Amino acid sequence: MRKYYPAHWGILLIVLSTVLTAWFLWGAFFEFKQGTTSANLVGLWLLALIVGCALFTIRGYTITSDAILVHRLFWATRLPRAGLQSARFEPFRLRGNIRIGNGGFFSFSGWNYKPGLGFCRVFVTDHRRIVLLRYPNRLVAISPAAPEEFVHDLTVAGHLA
Repeated sequence: MRKYYPAHWGILLIVLSTVLTAWFLWGAFFEFKQGTTSANLVGLWLLALIVGCALFTIRGYTITSDAILVHRLFWATRLPRAGLQSARFEPFRLRGNIRIGNGGFFSFSGWNYKPGLGFCRVFVTDHRRIVLLRYPNRLVAISPAAPEEFVHDLTVAGHLA
């Protein structure tokens, strides 16, 4: 079995990505306009930040027989199916947390901590479509466009507890 689910960009991610990209492009333009070596370096740094964050854009998720793949622009992060205990659709679950990583520049990715939930590895594009994957020693959050269908297909195709 191999089934692909696109990542749905929620309105928050669209707004944050658009605003941050425009802000950083404006800053780079302003720096380049000054023409000094240090200003040009700052402008290049701002452009590199946009490109660097864009590389981590989450495009979608694929369920395979032995893994869940999180597709980025040029690679996929592999989450093994072995040891996966449960998969649950839990919208809005990660609100009010402490975030380490990318907080809305083309994705919400990195690590999150929420009291009562603990640490969670996050590959999310829409907080309203979160699927929590529970492993023995970790939690992973993803956000496929069709979360209920994703959980169903993952459960049917696998042997979840």
